[in-house]
Amino acid sequence: PPLPYAPNALEPYIDAETMTLHHDKHHAAYVNNLNKAIAPYPDLQKKSLEELLGNLDAVPAEIRTTVRNNAGGHSNHSILWKTLSNPGKKPEVKLAKEINETFGSYEKWKEEMTKCAMSIFGSGWAWFGRAKDGKLFIETFPNQDSPLITGRTPIYGIDVWEHAYYLKYRNLRADYVRASLEIASF
Repeated sequence: PPLPYAPNALEPYIDAETMTLHHDKHHAAYVNNLNKAIAPYPDLQKKSLEELLGNLDAVPAEIRTTVRNNAGGHSNHSILWKTLSNPGKKPEVKLAKEINETFGSYEKWKEEMTKCAMSIFGSGWAWFGRAKDGKLFIETFPNQDSPLITGRTPIYGIDVWEHAYYLKYRNLRADYVRASLEIASF
């Protein structure tokens, strides 16, 4: 899907070059690789990303890992683009109240998201979402895994793959994580 804003819309937090590369190359590769993997399977082509990821056991074993990685990458990035804006926007009243009840405050939620993102060794995502029982969670997911795999609903994620930040932030992951939280919008 196209970006919902111009590539430079998130500056100075995320630069246009990073956004263009991230969206037009990395996200596009996940879409293309997923489509290629499921091309011989008409029934899989009809399924949504949520259906594919939520029922990976129904995906043929020979393409399961490819579908997991690429449907995850496509889903994760599709959510990411929709949950960033400049300036960022705090959550709506109902969700803000739940965040306060669960984490103590929006600032403490940001601290927990930062800890989560910084705890990832290598590549992955820090996800904030809603569990099946309705409770909010913050959790790390390796690679392109998604909360959808476990039947949970992702709300906002921080992409901690180096392609998401290295052009601008180099090895300063913590600066990128803080910047990401400044443009969070969900």
